[in-house]
Amino acid sequence: MNLRRDVFQAIADPTRRAILLLLATQSLTAGAIASNFDTARPTVSKHLQILTACELLKQEQNGREILYHLNAGKMKEIADFIEPFRDMWDDRFNKLEAIMKNYKSEQ
Repeated sequence: MNLRRDVFQAIADPTRRAILLLLATQSLTAGAIASNFDTARPTVSKHLQILTACELLKQEQNGREILYHLNAGKMKEIADFIEPFRDMWDDRFNKLEAIMKNYKSEQ
């Protein structure tokens, strides 16, 4: 059975988030990525497959090697989706901070 994955399922896994952070500054081969983890190489390959299927990573053929790099466009889509929530929580925390300052000044 082939389950369709979405980007939020993909980034829910800490190893996949670590892979994204690793690839934020440079493109790497699967072997180079796997060398940064204590898991088996096939496990890392499965993570890469999921990230690629969700279009968070792109593959680029470089001779005999395949380089993985971030798909900046897809990462921006995620950031754009999350931004309203970040704004909402910033506003709520700012209001809470103002209430706490008023409370302390009344003491």
